[in-house]
Order: sequence, then C-alpha cells, then structure tokens
Amino acid sequence: MRSVRLTRRAPSVIASAVLLAAATLSACAYSNSATAATHATVWLCKPGALSNPCTINPDVSLVSANGSATVLHRVDDTKSKFDCFYVYPTVSSESGSNSDLKIQQSEISTAFGQASAFSTVCRVWAPMYRQRTVGSLFRAHEDFANNVAYASLLSAWKEYLARDNHGRPVILIGHSQGAAMLIRLISGQFDSHAKLRSQLVSALIIGANVTVKSSTLIGGSFTHVAVCSPSRSIVGCVTAYSSFPTTPPPTSFFGIPGQGVSALSNQTATTGLSVACVSPVDFSGPSAGASVPVTSQFPATTVSTISSISVNTAWVQYRDLYSAHCEHSGNATWLMVNSTASLGDVRPLVNANIGVNWGYHINDVGLFLGNLVSDVSSQETAYLVLHPNAP
Repeated sequence: MRSVRLTRRAPSVIASAVLLAAATLSACAYSNSATAATHATVWLCKPGALSNPCTINPDVSLVSANGSATVLHRVDDTKSKFDCFYVYPTVSSESGSNSDLKIQQSEISTAFGQASAFSTVCRVWAPMYRQRTVGSLFRAHEDFANNVAYASLLSAWKEYLARDNHGRPVILIGHSQGAAMLIRLISGQFDSHAKLRSQLVSALIIGANVTVKSSTLIGGSFTHVAVCSPSRSIVGCVTAYSSFPTTPPPTSFFGIPGQGVSALSNQTATTGLSVACVSPVDFSGPSAGASVPVTSQFPATTVSTISSISVNTAWVQYRDLYSAHCEHSGNATWLMVNSTASLGDVRPLVNANIGVNWGYHINDVGLFLGNLVSDVSSQETAYLVLHPNAP
C-alpha cells in the first residue's frame, strides 16, 4: 500500500482553502477576470455562465485496488428543480483581514474540487464573499473580520433569494469557514423563517462545529433546524461532521464545542452541548456502531504521479478504500475514518499531515464526495414526496 499526499500542506488554522488545490484545472478553460456586472454579487459559479468551475465535465473514473479504471458517465442536470448554494472555505492569502471579491485560481480550484460534482443533482450557485484571510486567522483581535465576511455572504444570499431563487428548493453546502458562514445564515435567516425552512432540502455543514444539546438532534446552533437522522428525517436537516483517523486531542480545532473553528461562527457556548456528527454514508449518528464503506472522490490530478493509475477523466472515485462512523468520547464528537485497503492496493491514501488538531480536515469533502452527492439526490427525492408542487 503506498501512501500519497493528496493535498498541499495547509499553512493556517482554517486553511482548508488548499483542499484539493492540486486540482489546478490546467486542462479546464476558465477566465479569471470577473465583474459584478450590474449586480453587487460576483458569482464564482452561476448556472448558465460561460466560465463556470462548477460545471466541469463530471465523468468519473472508478479506480479499483489494482489500478484499473472504469469510466462512469455523468451529466450536469442543468434543468434541475433544485439549487445548491455553495460557500467555499478559507482560500485567500491576501494581506488584509478580509479578501476582496476578485476571482482567483484558489477559488476556482476549490469550487471545482468541492462543489462541481453536485452539478449532476442541482444547479450550483457560489458567490464570492469577503472571507477572513489566512493571515487574519493568525492575528489576534480580528474577530470583527468574521462580521465583515458574514455581511458579504448574507448580501449575496439575499440577492440570490430576491433575483434568482423564485421559490426553488435549495441545498446549502459549505466547508470550514464557508460552513461557519452557513451556520450563521441558517441561524439568522432560516431558523425563525418557516417559509425558508420549507425550501430547505438539506444543509451540508462540514468541518465547522454545528452544536446540538447533548444526546439530541436539535438545540445549540439552531432552534428549529435539526441534524439529519434516518429515524427522524433526512429532509430539511443538517449533515455535519469533522473527520479524524483517531480520537481528537483536547486541543482539537474541530469536534469540541467552543473551540477552534467555532470562533468563525461566533459560537462560544459549551455547557450542555455536543458537536453534531451525521455520517454522510448513511445519516447515522454517534451511537450507530459499525463502520460503513465510503465512496471517496477526488480530482484526477491527485493520481497524476502514480504510474499504475491512468485515467482520462477529471475525477477519480474510490469505493471501499475507507470505512467511517460517528463517535463520541468525553467532550469530542467526530467522524472516525479507517482505511480498509488490502495489501497491494495502489490507490493513494490521504494523510493527516498538518497536525493532530486537524485530523482529515483538508479532505473532509473529498473523502465522502461520492456519498454526499448520493445523499443530496436521495434528499431531493424525499423532498418532492413531501412537496410535490415545488417549483
């Protein structure tokens, strides 16, 4: 079994920005020059846009343990009834506390690596927002920058809702800082708004410490939006997790209430709370038991240096290379990921190579991307049963 780094080393506490930054998209044409036109929002991804990193060819090479590959042909669902609203993680290395709205390669690569696979099940919208920069996360007394970031994201959401949504059901997708912004968006816009909640198919809030009252599915971050559960509902709910190969340490940035990434969503409460974990494999929580096989999906550039694997698609997918289940111990809750590779398996393994406080944060999305897309498809089907007259 060979172990290969799938991502570049992230230099910051929330810099999942470089998640899949190896996906340079050198083969994908995209214009870096973006303007806001007559609207305030600059769209990184927008349905119908000519330059759109969220609609790259979705074909996937399913790679087996011996390196052989089978192409799975996929098609973007440009006429989907559903919208996905994606918020990217920390990618900006600009010098200020908050980024500008210029589209750069880091946003393009990350949107491709995290959001474009969802274009097969929804129309993907992704606004630029004035996120906290990598440098800001290391500087003290810059919590004001959280509010600048959220105000920018909220403005984009409100414009989308007023101009583009037309009552359509929506899936929220975010990772790390992007997910933290969505925690604030759900709390501030959905939690007290029944009409918006009725449009919410699901929210994928990954690597951002959604909290619930201990041993429950609700409370904490949200009052009326629960975490998903196969025994309760998989519609109008939140899938949340942070992935680790071992038990998170007491100093972990993820999985413990009030710590690390919690600061980006202004969550400081800890008493009576646990961080939520919903397995993207089967929607199960920490008490479910056995690990379940995972469907991972990464940009094909992650295998470009492995001579025994040759593919001609933009994506590679690995099935049964890992298994996962939610765990809770002490004050930590996390998604435990175990390699199930057998001797001689040539497929690359991810590394927790930026420290024990991070776990697999850099690969939170890719490790489960195949499952997450399938989850959204299942949730859309269930949503239409409940809302047969959805636009």
